Amino acid sequence: MREVLAQAAFQLFLERGFERTTVDDIVARAGVGRRSFFRYFPSKEDAVFPDHERCLAEMTEFLAAADDGDPVGAVSDAARIVLRMYAANPEFSVQRYRLTREVPGLRTYELSVVRRYEQTLAGHLRSRFGEDGDGALRAEVIAASVVAAHNNGLRLWLRSGGEGDPEVAVDHALALVREAWGRPAASAAPAAPAVTEVSAAPAVPFAVSGGGDGDGEVVVMVARKGTPMWRVVQQIEAAVSEN
Repeated sequence: MREVLAQAAFQLFLERGFERTTVDDIVARAGVGRRSFFRYFPSKEDAVFPDHERCLAEMTEFLAAADDGDPVGAVSDAARIVLRMYAANPEFSVQRYRLTREVPGLRTYELSVVRRYEQTLAGHLRSRFGEDGDGALRAEVIAASVVAAHNNGLRLWLRSGGEGDPEVAVDHALALVREAWGRPAASAAPAAPAVTEVSAAPAVPFAVSGGGDGDGEVVVMVARKGTPMWRVVQQIEAAVSEN
């Protein structure tokens, strides 16, 4: 029924235009009642993108089972799930792309869908890199890079009218992302300062005379847990210079 409704809706959008098509028109073409439409689609916009919920669920399941050793590779492979969804029906995908370009409301809706994919990828990466600080930042940046690379290759294929193999351009773009960000999991995570968290105070280095003879000065670093390593080193260097 979902497919029947989506097909009826899309046919009417192409024939009459998106704005001129009502839900009543769609259910009349499909031969069902209004309740059947809203059981599957909250709005007309959702009927233009009937496969994204399934694709998002498949992506989430794929990432949950992904190997921890290559998180960047995992999210790159997850993005290819979306590509395969588009490639499975080239004619529909190209028509939808053209319709989306013509209707601002559909473009806005599409951006919200893309953002959900990006958030799913970023959530997986945060589980590997950390939820705070540079780990979270790295996750967001890589997820955005993967989505941008995927969409660049996908749009090239859609603009061509669905000619050729869409994976060629997408694979090339994702390879650039992996080249820039792909590292073993052990080195990909932000380095944690080797310090003990003793309070909620900001990171403050201080020097303590040691040895009793003035020869061995010791610098002790107190920092918040999760402070970036570059900040720790910067503070230590400053303290050493001052002393």
